[in-house]
Amino acid sequence: MSLLVDALKSENRGRPPVWLMRQAGRYMPMYRALREKYSLKTLFFTPELASDITLMPVNELQVDAAILFSDISVVALALGLCLDFSEGPRVDPFVTPDKVPFLSSDLKKLDPVIEAIRLTVPRLKVPLIGFCGAPFTLATYLVEGGIDGAKRWAYRFPVSFESLLDRISDISIAYMQRQKEAGASALQIFDSWANVLSKEHFRQFCLPYYRKMIAAVDAPAILFMRGAGNHLDDLSELPCALSLDWQSPLLTVRKKTKQVLQGNLDPDLLYAPFPMIRQKALELRESMLGDPGFIAGLGHGVKPDMSVEAVRTLVDALQET
Repeated sequence: MSLLVDALKSENRGRPPVWLMRQAGRYMPMYRALREKYSLKTLFFTPELASDITLMPVNELQVDAAILFSDISVVALALGLCLDFSEGPRVDPFVTPDKVPFLSSDLKKLDPVIEAIRLTVPRLKVPLIGFCGAPFTLATYLVEGGIDGAKRWAYRFPVSFESLLDRISDISIAYMQRQKEAGASALQIFDSWANVLSKEHFRQFCLPYYRKMIAAVDAPAILFMRGAGNHLDDLSELPCALSLDWQSPLLTVRKKTKQVLQGNLDPDLLYAPFPMIRQKALELRESMLGDPGFIAGLGHGVKPDMSVEAVRTLVDALQET
């Protein structure tokens, strides 16, 4: 068994496993060299390239898990939408209430992503984490106006908005199931923008879909959302690991839930001098010492202008025995 798999069962008796969101990406010189040759979409949808990038941080940093190099927005293709990337995903045309019934469900569009998993798993000695976006966050990319547009739609056309979220969750469940079948050991659900919602709308437009998605896939699930600490009364009932941002003190959360916890250092710590990075990493380790259901890492992703040596310093300190 691996440290990650054991921790996801709350059965880890060794040091905590370590992996980082966006651990493969623009801060790595090897990645930047590929990016000079290929578009982002080509990297996502060429299985051999996506596999190579997925392995980069495992080989370079010796992290305890790989996470598939992809993007949550790829589900837009399976819904029959056009998707491209510049600094971020761009969907064309945007979904409107009248178009929701005509969205497709074509998982073959995501075959290259699944093939990347199949190519990667035999090359790994650590587990592979697959992932997808939660319906609300994906909706912010599919509708005009982004986050504000999704919130307006939720107020103006709540029935239609729920219909959109249903379509997204159904295709996302099928996508996660395929990732599991291809070899993913765990699946992370990203709801990066759920924190903008009121409590009422969170319970209407997020929580039911978490339950639905977690229940539908036979694999350990990890839920990441900004502001999770503000919704522990609801989230602590979910049968999944909870990935926390840096605004939620781990020990405070641990007193409120027995769930597996993941995180949660501020990513901007990686701009600090290396001795401070090491100190804060060791403090995190010490605070959760002996916790069998703890996965160490950041409260969000590695940023493009962070140095490889800073990331290495963090990982080495978190893995220190």
